[in-house]
Order: sequence, then structure tokens, then C-alpha cells
Amino acid sequence: MPQMNMAIDNRAPGSNDPNGYMYDLQRWSRAIAQRQARKEGLGELSEAQWRVILSLRSTYRKNGRAASARQLIRQLEKDFAREGGRRYLYELFPQGPISQGSRLAGVPTPPFSSDPSFGGAG
Repeated sequence: MPQMNMAIDNRAPGSNDPNGYMYDLQRWSRAIAQRQARKEGLGELSEAQWRVILSLRSTYRKNGRAASARQLIRQLEKDFAREGGRRYLYELFPQGPISQGSRLAGVPTPPFSSDPSFGGAG
């Protein structure tokens, strides 16, 4: 059985995958996100970061998993255009608004975007 399948089949309730993404999306809370943000060196999440995190959660609830990182980053750029778009998003989430933002939001990343350095499609 491939390594990832073993990790999924043997996961404990409330656990994360090897990249830090939550298996149980219902378990997410602001406290869990804040704890993870501290682990990742972000410190206390700002109101701006919470807006992006909640936007990612809302988008996931409405549409399910995005088909691609490019699609999701374009949506975020539109939603946060007034604040500065992509540049603004990367200032908030240095490891990438898609990878790091999704991890903190407790939602799965689009296919092929789990590399933390990826963050979004160019």
C-alpha cells in the first residue's frame, strides 16, 4: 500500500496528514489555527489573516476542493484586490496563501499544491 494510503487508513481522529493539513475538517477551530500559526512562526494572527482564513473556509464550504491552485489564487486575488492582491496575500502568509492559508484554515489544498513553497500558481 502506498505510504499516503497507509497514513490515511491509519489516521487517528483529530490528526493531521504528514504536511500538517487536518483530516477532520469539522474539528477546526480558531484556537487550533492560532496554535498552528505560532508553530509556523506567524505569532498572533491578525484580523487581515483571519479574513483570508475565513474566506478559504467559506470558499471550500461553497465549492468543495478547488480544481487548481491557480483557480483559488485568482479568486483570492479578486477578493483581496483592494488590499493589494497577490502581494498582500504573500505578505500575510509567507509560506504561500494557498499552502499555508489552507493549512491554517483546516481545508485541503488543491491538487499538486501541497508543497509549502508553492503557495499558488503563477
